[in-house]
Amino acid sequence: MSDSSRDTPQGAGWGAAERGAYRQLMPDHVEKLSWLNPRILWAARNGVLASWFGDPTGRTRSRWVARREAVGVPADKVVRREVPERFSFMVIGDTGEGDASQYAVVPGFLKVGQDTEFAVIASDVIYPVGSADDYGDKFFRPYQEYPAPIYAIPGNHDWYEDLGSFMRVFCADTPPLDPQPRSRPLTRAWWRTLLWHRPGPADEQRLGAARTLRSAPAQQAEQPGPYWAMDAGPVRIVGIDTGLLGRIDAEQGAWLREVSQGPKPKILITGAPLYVDGEHHPCPIEGGGTVDEIVRAPEHHYVAAIGGDIHNYQRYPVDVDGRTIQYVVAGGGGAFMHATHTIPRVSVAGVTERRCYPLRGDSLAFYSRLYGRRLRLRRFFTLTEDEATAVVSERLGIEPGRAPGAGARVTRRTRLVAGLLGTGRRPERASRFRLPVRKIYTQLFSPSSTTYSPPFFKSFLRLDVTAERVRLRCFAATGNRAQELDPPVEDEVTVLLN
Repeated sequence: MSDSSRDTPQGAGWGAAERGAYRQLMPDHVEKLSWLNPRILWAARNGVLASWFGDPTGRTRSRWVARREAVGVPADKVVRREVPERFSFMVIGDTGEGDASQYAVVPGFLKVGQDTEFAVIASDVIYPVGSADDYGDKFFRPYQEYPAPIYAIPGNHDWYEDLGSFMRVFCADTPPLDPQPRSRPLTRAWWRTLLWHRPGPADEQRLGAARTLRSAPAQQAEQPGPYWAMDAGPVRIVGIDTGLLGRIDAEQGAWLREVSQGPKPKILITGAPLYVDGEHHPCPIEGGGTVDEIVRAPEHHYVAAIGGDIHNYQRYPVDVDGRTIQYVVAGGGGAFMHATHTIPRVSVAGVTERRCYPLRGDSLAFYSRLYGRRLRLRRFFTLTEDEATAVVSERLGIEPGRAPGAGARVTRRTRLVAGLLGTGRRPERASRFRLPVRKIYTQLFSPSSTTYSPPFFKSFLRLDVTAERVRLRCFAATGNRAQELDPPVEDEVTVLLN
């Protein structure tokens, strides 16, 4: 097994290394996606409009579900999939940028996933707005060699065009919804309708050609709707759609309560994680209650909850009345990398300092080089991976995931750079400005972190299931050839089912 980022800097992708073969998989022309581009931001405005003028996602989702049920989809929305006694499946989140950050994941994903039964994309299949014309280069092309079916849970970006393209690709060519009646002038709903981004006409020939890339019978999957459940061997996988704003409507909430009944162990897959960045986000349900209350209820037998949306890997083993539920963030499948060095020292629900990828020190080193280059202040901003690891360890008061080299020193400059780049601190030293700094990083600095050369710090999951246990492993994709040939394991946990 190759070195991981916890073993050596080279295992993290640092240093001189042969670049991977992922570039051979990419289309000849790749449009660079910048989240600071006003045109992109304007196209992706529906999330902001929903927060200002009311979120229509629940009503729209109900109409999609009704349309699927009208053609005979069972009301329980359960896929009953025949699998061997021991089987494996893949989970990969936030995939669809269509650039090097996505394609760098593909060789390792194919290698690790070659004998798996199916894969699930957890959130944001297509950036920036879920357009049908983008499915060719951002879904069908990169995964054309994955031999098994791919199911998906939509993310907020898939909803920026009211989920129409997602429903076509994953839900048996569901036809578009009829237009809604007009709202009374000058009401909140009227303003929302006036400003709402709507899809343009799709290039049907282009989408048809893209579908041929994953046309083998063994690759086909038809899911009941944007939320669904799957019975596979000893487990039930439950996928929920958290829409534009990270919550679910009353109808989906009632379905979730019903489908969660029974003794079969369950794994939740969601578009928004329930624990992330050291914080609890239980996911409200319209009308009362939360998704996490359902997950925690002992009679529902959930063993894990996996969410996308945040573009890195994190794991929180939370004790719930004497049993452990693994809460996982798995959004590192192919977009810009959300910083991990901004995560403060973890202390939530009895969990202290669990694993994340990239390591905080590697995240800080990545951002120091990125902004040193962009601001033309390389000599000041750039930290070596050893310097970054040492200063993160000092600020958080934790043992580093990888020990820095013997010559690493924490200086006034490294402390200043770490502070300017939003590095987390232990709780007793955190300032009242800490939360705003992290929000700035999440919403501004991280989205502008797309690079086109390794290391990318991408990741994906493989889950191996038997009657007694689930083995969950997080694999890394750096963009270097060594990690393509032998993807390193960055984290591993075994979950008992009985």
